[in-house]
Amino acid sequence: MVSAEPAGPSDDDVVLAARELYRFYRAGEEETLALRGVSLRVRRGETVAVVGPSGAGKSTLLACLAGLDEPSGGEVRVAGVRISHRPETERARLRARHVGVLLQSRNLLPHLTVRDNIRIAQHAVRGRPAVRAEALLEQVGLGRRAGVLPRQLSGGELARAGLAVALANTPAVLLADEPTGELDGGTEQLVLRMLRDRAADGCAVLIVTHSAEAVRGSDRVITLDDGRAHEGHRGTAHAKEHGHGLR
Repeated sequence: MVSAEPAGPSDDDVVLAARELYRFYRAGEEETLALRGVSLRVRRGETVAVVGPSGAGKSTLLACLAGLDEPSGGEVRVAGVRISHRPETERARLRARHVGVLLQSRNLLPHLTVRDNIRIAQHAVRGRPAVRAEALLEQVGLGRRAGVLPRQLSGGELARAGLAVALANTPAVLLADEPTGELDGGTEQLVLRMLRDRAADGCAVLIVTHSAEAVRGSDRVITLDDGRAHEGHRGTAHAKEHGHGLR
């Protein structure tokens, strides 16, 4: 087993846990092993950066953690509940309740306004008081853009709108795939500050990234290489030592 777990966290504080994740892909006679026994835990209020070269398995790991893909072996638990190895309908229900996912595509439906994108995400979870869409948009600085379509937003605004959708149901875990990959420096700082604010509010945040700024702002760094995970240095030290490998 290859593990990337913090030393001795309280089980009560662990919101996201993966144990010995394997993921195989087959194409004809060819077999690709994308994840090779990855284990990790993320605590409430912690920000973890996942780094590594292209093809290392980062996006596959995030998809398995979010319940968007099923691992071939091992399990994922969110807020103490197993999300892996369940029917897709159950995974979708658990994901809507416990996990916010910020994808590179910004998870916005193009034919809906920004406000309605948030509302449709909130409709997936019943019985939980939801933050009003307008209040979420105010938090990310888009209060005046609630009624516009995604195509009318700039790149930075799209990133913030996608974050608002990911936070629609006050998730226990926030998973972000290259959230600042196409942003200018100022907007990158803004989005990273919002992610850190979520962690300060008690959310467990995991960021797949090539950004040195994202690594510097993290509490821990996990490096994926050829489907295997290795615990790195704390964020600032890792960025200084390995910044040449980041954007």
